Amino acid sequence: MPTSDLFDRIRAAAAEVARRARFVHLDRERLAAYAAELPPPATAPGLDPRWHWLGRGEETVAFFLTLDAVNFGSGWFPVLRKRPGLSGYFTVAASLADAYRARGGPLAARELADIDAPAVAEIFGQDPDGPAAELMALFARAWNDLGRLLRDAHGGRFGALVEAADGCAARLVDLLARMPFYRDVSAYGDLEVPFYKRAQLTAADLAAAFGRRGPGRFLDLDRLTIFADNLVPHVLRLDGVLVYDQRLAARIDAQELIAAGSPEEVEIRGVAVHAVERLVDTLRANGVNTSARELDYLLWNRGLVDKYKAIPRHRTRTVYY
Repeated sequence: MPTSDLFDRIRAAAAEVARRARFVHLDRERLAAYAAELPPPATAPGLDPRWHWLGRGEETVAFFLTLDAVNFGSGWFPVLRKRPGLSGYFTVAASLADAYRARGGPLAARELADIDAPAVAEIFGQDPDGPAAELMALFARAWNDLGRLLRDAHGGRFGALVEAADGCAARLVDLLARMPFYRDVSAYGDLEVPFYKRAQLTAADLAAAFGRRGPGRFLDLDRLTIFADNLVPHVLRLDGVLVYDQRLAARIDAQELIAAGSPEEVEIRGVAVHAVERLVDTLRANGVNTSARELDYLLWNRGLVDKYKAIPRHRTRTVYY
C-alpha cells in the first residue's frame, strides 16, 4: 500500500462511514462540552515492567512485536481464564512477560514459526481444549505468520523488521500488513474502510517503550488514528458522544455477539475514529495541543474504571482487536 496517504485514507473512510451511518451516530452538540470536560490527554501509556518486558534493547522489540501479534480476542475475553485482578489484555501481556522471564528471553522467530496451539495455551494459562481453545489456535496462527515473516524477509531478527520501516509508522503498518491477521480493512457497502488497529498500536507501543528513540522513533507518530477496538467506542457511548440505534444498543446490552464486518460493527469502529478526530480538532481550536493517539490512551484507560466495566461493551470475535 502507498504509505504517504495511509492515515489520511483511514480518516477519510471513517468520516464517510460517519456520514452514511444508520446504527451509530455522533452527537455533535455533545462533542464541544465533552472536549471541555476531558482531563489533559496522556502523552504515553504507562507501561508497567510487571506486565511488559522493558529496558532490554532488541528483546524489548521482540516482546512488543510478539505481544501485538496476539493483541486481539476481546470477543473471547469473557471465556478467557484471566489472572486475578487483570483484564484480558493484561493477562495476555503478563503471561508473555512471565514466559520470557522463565526462559531468560524471547521466543525466537523459528520457534514462533513452528509453535502450535497447545504450546500457546500453556504460555497463556489456558486449557487447550477449553472455552478459549479457538482463540489459542488463532494466537498460534498469528505467531506462525510472524515467525515466517521474520525468517523469510528479515533474517530472523525482530529488530530488522522495525529497521525496515526506517522511522515511518505508516511503513511499519505496511510491513506488518503482509501478515493476514494485520490486514484490518472492512467493506462497508462500496466503501473500503481501513483501520489497521494492531499495526498502528505496534508503532505506538515501540514509541512508548523506547521513549520515541531508537526502535521507537517514528517521525509520523502523531499521524496515528485511534486504535479502533471495542473499548474506546464503549467509553464514547457511555459518555454520550456516540449514540447507538436502540436495537443495536439492546443487542450489546444483552451481550449478543456483533458479527465482524457487519455494518453495525464497522460503524461502531468508524464513527469512533471520526469522533476522536473531531475531538482533536475541537481541542486544538481551544489551544490544547493533542493527537488521536493521546486521546486513545486517555479514553482507553478511562474504560478500565468500574463505571464503564459494569456495562457490557460490544463483543466481536475477530483477529483485529
